[in-house]
Amino acid sequence: MPTEQNKSLKGEFDSNAAKNLLLPNGRRIEDEGAPRPTPKQNCLTQPKRNIAPAPPKPKTSPADFVKKPTDAEKQLWRLSRDRRFNEFKFRRQYACGNYFLDFYCPDARLAVELDGSSHGFPGQQMKDVVRDEYLASQGIKVMRFWNNQLGKELDTIRETIWYELMERTGRTKEIAHYLRIPKKDSTHSL
Repeated sequence: MPTEQNKSLKGEFDSNAAKNLLLPNGRRIEDEGAPRPTPKQNCLTQPKRNIAPAPPKPKTSPADFVKKPTDAEKQLWRLSRDRRFNEFKFRRQYACGNYFLDFYCPDARLAVELDGSSHGFPGQQMKDVVRDEYLASQGIKVMRFWNNQLGKELDTIRETIWYELMERTGRTKEIAHYLRIPKKDSTHSL
């Protein structure tokens, strides 16, 4: 009795096996008379039914945060990018430990943080204190400003940041004739 292999060599084949063969267009021979599938029904374009879509990746890299800056961050970046702050270089979304700093000047070891309304809640304020203590242990001073403050007091904020940059880089002779602006509260500058 001929085996299956011998049958295929002789050109003989099982009619059930022929029904399962696929044509070049991806359809089975037995389906040739059936209506054509729409592109959405095509097996090549449809995802498998049993596989759940992958969950979105959490934001963990600076690039994830840089993509959508707040209006206040855009405004401050326009002022500080390309060494526009008296030749001081600033970096956006600088990674330091487990934290990302909104703006960071490596020469002065100064971080400028712009805070939204969520930073007014006690839970977030405690996180900010822990974060600031960690950054202080790394030798980084943190200046915090409210987002809405930037629109109202832009010149004052610029002068405050400039004064701190000059002071932290030892250029005190250049700022000796400027008066230091007093702070309003302990959490945020101005």
